[in-house]
Amino acid sequence: MTDNLLHGPLEDRHRALGASFAEFGGWLMPVSYAGTVAEHNATRGTVGLFDVSHLGKALVRGPGAAAFVNSALTNDLNRIGPGQAQYTLCCTDDGGVIDDLIAYYVSDDEVFLVPNAANTAAVVAAMKAVVPEGITVTDEHRSRAVLAVQGPESTRVLTELGLPTDMDYMAWADAEYAGVPVRVCRTGYTGEHGYEILPPWDQAPVVFDALVAAVGAAGGELAGLGARDTLRTEMGYPLHGHELSTAITPVQAGCGWAVGWRKDAFWGRDALLAEKEAGPKRRLRGLRALGRGVLRADLDVLADGNRVGVTTSGTFSPTLKTGIALALIDSAAGIADGDTVTVDVRGRGIECEVVKPPFVTAAPK
Repeated sequence: MTDNLLHGPLEDRHRALGASFAEFGGWLMPVSYAGTVAEHNATRGTVGLFDVSHLGKALVRGPGAAAFVNSALTNDLNRIGPGQAQYTLCCTDDGGVIDDLIAYYVSDDEVFLVPNAANTAAVVAAMKAVVPEGITVTDEHRSRAVLAVQGPESTRVLTELGLPTDMDYMAWADAEYAGVPVRVCRTGYTGEHGYEILPPWDQAPVVFDALVAAVGAAGGELAGLGARDTLRTEMGYPLHGHELSTAITPVQAGCGWAVGWRKDAFWGRDALLAEKEAGPKRRLRGLRALGRGVLRADLDVLADGNRVGVTTSGTFSPTLKTGIALALIDSAAGIADGDTVTVDVRGRGIECEVVKPPFVTAAPK
């Protein structure tokens, strides 16, 4: 651990609860408490509580703020309205991804953004460079904590605290717990029914302590970012720096559903339209190991002895009890779902079936 890592508002709580820590996006965050597999299984079976306060926050405010954001980010904000949120992408002119993020539509004049921790400054800088007069873009990384309650018992946990739960997927509401204002959104990164709760940064311990008690009463577990990664990999959800980057486009990553193709303008539009029409040179696929072995990122994928791609993420799936990976596969190789490829793990070949993510069934939205 280095001295230059950033620290969240609940670090003392995590230490007292026995967490182990690791670096995530420049922040020192809890990676595990009872063990990644136990935390993963608790989230799938009952409920898990995650501190993801390292995620960025930014605010776009002023007359026409929503229209400005819509002209910059890929997804179409006109599809939603106040009280709803949307997964979207911030792209470069050539179609690479600066970041993927959640946009909270507050009003036509205010949009709250939740980027990834390491990319917040880049997203804010890109917007500030072209923001119209009268609209402000501010980095508010420490304005709010983010606590994710994920799993079949997540509604029970929030109900115990008197927080709103009767909302559609990707909808949000402002509420209060014990005098602390909180923003509650039906979002998550696990594939389970769940919520993300955003209290003010300096008042996060009040909400966190109550959630710890309620999760324990529901038979759940505190969960670290290790379980968050195994859960999202089972769902095939992209992680920036792995499945998305300035060198990996939304078309290649299978995120075209988060692009408003009919919009007149968004960053990277011309490049992405051209790639979509021509067909990407590589596509993201799922790989499921047919034998023993754990798959990791940055491993060569082979077919008939020829390199046809590279893994972008890999892990042991606690649900399937086998190795799984996401990989970018060359389109010219003609690899289809159901085919068998080989992943080179330090000179040892692991045979894998090519599958379409998710690897496990998602909870109903």
